[in-house]
Amino acid sequence: MKILESLKNWQCERREFDISGTRTKQNTIGFIPTMGALHNGHLSLVEQARRENNVVVASIFVNPTQFNNAEDLIKYPRDIARDIEFLHGHNVDYLLLPSESEMYEDQYRFRLSECEESKILCGAFRPGHFDGVLTVVMKLLNLVRANRCYMGEKDFQQMRLIKRMASTFFIETEIVACPIVRESSGLAMSSRNERLSAIGRVYASKLFETLKTADSSAIALRELSRLGFQVEYVEEHWGRRLAAVWFEGVRLIDNVSIHVSPTNNVEQGAATTTLGATP
Repeated sequence: MKILESLKNWQCERREFDISGTRTKQNTIGFIPTMGALHNGHLSLVEQARRENNVVVASIFVNPTQFNNAEDLIKYPRDIARDIEFLHGHNVDYLLLPSESEMYEDQYRFRLSECEESKILCGAFRPGHFDGVLTVVMKLLNLVRANRCYMGEKDFQQMRLIKRMASTFFIETEIVACPIVRESSGLAMSSRNERLSAIGRVYASKLFETLKTADSSAIALRELSRLGFQVEYVEEHWGRRLAAVWFEGVRLIDNVSIHVSPTNNVEQGAATTTLGATP
């Protein structure tokens, strides 16, 4: 695995792909953008990228512009040595480790915004979050120019926004949505799970169980509150039931697929059942 901390060095490598003909229909590039604290959910993305491409590129960049809470940014788990070992052991060809000064040479003066779907769900509770996400992903997609970019469906709203952004701006990289990977308890794998206690990690699986079994979003919200979660929202959009909750001071999100009938098309609107605000 070749580790590149300079984006200029990566751009030289990328030009070599084009000059040498590496990037052809038979030789494609798969890309996995991450913020580190890697786990088996990320591994599933790497494995799919490896199956479908000849070159696999990953990036690790804890993007400051998507954190609306400075304390949350400080607490975000980081272990770059472990992450490098993780990726090295799973056949990643290139790892990009850009610095904040390179990624935001303009001090974030230029940014991308979306004015509808980014304002609901997580966007309603994290002002500016999706501006930061869309801006950094656009930068990374332009830098890597991969054939395919792999993203998990746990961050369903984020994945959907990025997919539509890529289409809107005629970016040729295909955004590939990958299934949620769960722990044995059912808890969706997330870097934030590292901040939960051992008992809390098991108990937090009740988020998935409740979303999956409740007859409605309103019932799911009441049950999650009864179980001790501080609920931001439980809503239905795009054929999914999505939720964000706080537990042991950690913000957790999850979603499950739901049946969409012709007379109750949740693609057209949400059953909004928001309870609390972010602490």
